[in-house]
Amino acid sequence: MLFNLLQTDTLVEAASGAVEQMAATPAQPAEMSESLFSMFTLGGPLMWVLLVLSIVAIYIIGWKWWTLNKASKIDGNFMNDIRDYMNAGKTKSAVTLCRKYDNPVARMVETGIHRLGRPMGDIQSAIENTGNVEVGRLEKGLPILATIAGGAPMIGFLGTVLGMVKAFFNMSKAGNNIDITLLSDGIYTAMLTTVGGLIVGIIAYFGYNWLTAKISNLVNKMESSTMQFIDIVLHEPGEE
Repeated sequence: MLFNLLQTDTLVEAASGAVEQMAATPAQPAEMSESLFSMFTLGGPLMWVLLVLSIVAIYIIGWKWWTLNKASKIDGNFMNDIRDYMNAGKTKSAVTLCRKYDNPVARMVETGIHRLGRPMGDIQSAIENTGNVEVGRLEKGLPILATIAGGAPMIGFLGTVLGMVKAFFNMSKAGNNIDITLLSDGIYTAMLTTVGGLIVGIIAYFGYNWLTAKISNLVNKMESSTMQFIDIVLHEPGEE
């Protein structure tokens, strides 16, 4: 009987310990988030600047990704349909087809259709002008992203310098009573701003180059479509 009571007490204690451990577990994420926020604040005011820059960079990357995907969507038979309409003299149907697609290629082709009957130089110039406007729209926001890619690491380096200045200033005030804790604030500022600046700069840098590559591919598609349209005008003209 005594053995059973001791065994029961042991089980109760083990269960109580398990319950206490389970109750303490949910506090870990909160403690972790608090620790991350505390570490963030130790980086100084420049960390807030880097945070704003990171938000802007991520927004531009997402916005341009959506815009470029939308601009790239066009039926593979678009130019063939334009060719058929032009060959049949159905220019109004060709314009209606262009307006069906909200992308640079369709707008360039529509500009060329509206210039039919004029000298070929005028048609080409009108299409090129429209293409330049469309490329400007596609590249909108990229200079800001490039600035963030180059500026964020510099801001991080500025934080590093300020942190080291703070550390040496604390050392000079302490005199002979130098303690490692006097240097901790300055070292935290130096290291955290460096890491933050590099992270933001890397995100912006890779995002900029990725978007630039997508724009380059789209520009090539625009040029190819322009050449096809000029070929249609030269060899298969028609009017409705």
